[in-house]
Amino acid sequence: MLNFKNIALRRGARVLFANSSFTIHKGQKVGFTGANGAGKSSLFALVKNELHLDEGDFSMPPNLEVAHVAQETPPVTSSAIDYVIDGDQQLRELQKQLALAEQNDNGLKQAEYHATLEVIGGYTAQARASRLMNGLGFTADQEHNAVNSFSGGWRMRLNLAQALMCRSDVLLLDEPTNHLDLDAVIWLQDWLCKYAGTLLLISHDRDFLDTITDHIVHIEQNKAEIYTGNYSAFERMRAEKLSQQQSAYQKQQREIAHIQSFVDRFKAQATKARQAQSRIKALERMELIAMAHVDSPFDFSFAKPEKMPNPLLSLDKVDIGYGLNCVIKQASISISPGDRIGLLGPNGAGKSSLIKVLAGDMLSLSGKRQEAEALKIGYFAQHQLEQLQLDETPLWHLQQLNKQATEKDLRNFLGGFDFQGDKVLDMVRPFSGGEKARLVLALLVYQNPNLLLLDEPTNHLDLEMRHALSVALQDYRGAIVVVSHDRHLLRSVTDQLLLVAGGKVHPFDGDLDDYRLWLTEQKKVDDKSDLESAPTVSRKDQRKLDAERRLKHKPLFDALKKAEIAVEKYHNEQRQLEHELADPDIYDESAKMLLKQLLERKVKVDKALDEAEMAWMEAEEKIENAT
Repeated sequence: MLNFKNIALRRGARVLFANSSFTIHKGQKVGFTGANGAGKSSLFALVKNELHLDEGDFSMPPNLEVAHVAQETPPVTSSAIDYVIDGDQQLRELQKQLALAEQNDNGLKQAEYHATLEVIGGYTAQARASRLMNGLGFTADQEHNAVNSFSGGWRMRLNLAQALMCRSDVLLLDEPTNHLDLDAVIWLQDWLCKYAGTLLLISHDRDFLDTITDHIVHIEQNKAEIYTGNYSAFERMRAEKLSQQQSAYQKQQREIAHIQSFVDRFKAQATKARQAQSRIKALERMELIAMAHVDSPFDFSFAKPEKMPNPLLSLDKVDIGYGLNCVIKQASISISPGDRIGLLGPNGAGKSSLIKVLAGDMLSLSGKRQEAEALKIGYFAQHQLEQLQLDETPLWHLQQLNKQATEKDLRNFLGGFDFQGDKVLDMVRPFSGGEKARLVLALLVYQNPNLLLLDEPTNHLDLEMRHALSVALQDYRGAIVVVSHDRHLLRSVTDQLLLVAGGKVHPFDGDLDDYRLWLTEQKKVDDKSDLESAPTVSRKDQRKLDAERRLKHKPLFDALKKAEIAVEKYHNEQRQLEHELADPDIYDESAKMLLKQLLERKVKVDKALDEAEMAWMEAEEKIENAT
């Protein structure tokens, strides 16, 4: 249990949050949300014992194994898989002790350490690390490459794999999907759903939060509060709470106005002076209810493009690649006004290369690229953040696009991207990744393109900005081609999906759920290919081996099925109980006995769910190790 009691944390003179109390129980999966700079990462630093509270108390049981993703990767020459295995610190320490015992020829200690290795899964560590790396997009060949041979984004994946390798009690993940593609995001989501420990997750990916979390801690107006349920449930509860708060605020304002009117009329009259003074004291005692702040700091939209030729852009039998390496062959695409295209495909299949060729940033190896005379492209890619002039201001960047525009108009426009007041005159250099991404998007929107080419546009953006971008793109009149691991964005703004895979580009007949199934089937095909390349046995012998394998592992599969049924049953019971406990009427004095029964039942169900999930995890691990 992680217990936060009346905590307060400041950054200089600024209060991040204060008077905040909440408890995170063992096995819960908690999402942390709030605007950038609200204090989410500071809470993580508190759990990691990297900073201390200004007020209040934080406690957690001693000797918990807390894992988190390192922000830096040492440029070491050790292999990637060894680096990942380093995440299991207990295993590494045990291996050192075993080597020392072997060196000292201490047979008793050797036997003891080998037994402990068996218990902690030390002999399957290599296989566990390999599965983690494969899920995060590494090929089998890359496992043995030196860590210092990988680029920054891939090193962050190694750090993530290392954190997952740790057999942790508490796992802290701060924006883990930022450096992942959609395939890796889906794999990580499935892995975290099965994680048996306590998960603390900061993410701006709605679908990711919705699928994984069962509680949300939201930081807003200098207060951290916990909500039961996933992100969608939190949004509904918060909207209802804000509505009630707004109603209470308006009622209180009417009461204040009435009291103030009495004071103003009668405080000068001797006969009414005492009553006026009592009302003044009543005003002073009254705990003011804050207005419900629901307004987003972002307010922008795309203007209607001036010209919309048809088609806007086309590729005819284009080969795409680098040097002799052709990743896409004979691609033919025609983009018309109103097209809303999402690009899907495995990592390395060529999605970003295709976007670059469409944008004219990269030449094709062969074929023809034909653009309309009035084509006006708005291209967003992560490398463009690095092309901002670091010693200039947001206002300066916008002025380069329109020298005749007034400063007032440009300030108003930048305000829609939350560059308010003097922020428009600040140098770009110290800006966060999110602020730089917002500035690049502002420059793109200002140019009024008729074709948007977006390669991972939501990286570094918080939930409010992602929502504002989705709304703006839904109303956009031009054409869109987008690559994104943000499934909510893809669902919101695209109506056509193209699959980039196997060196081809072709329409994908299905939605994102179908794509997830396609990935699963593709993995089976790849695994089958690996098996077919292995030494073959006769059909008769193979049937015999299969029968023996089924018979041998039947108890394991039966146990897994039983655990899955139990998990589903207790999950449904838990959600029903949480729904009943969310009803305000249950806290009336008349419902006291019913509330007590619900709480007692909730404790039992939570415990049963923990046990069922543990049985599920153990059954899956036994099957993986056995097969």
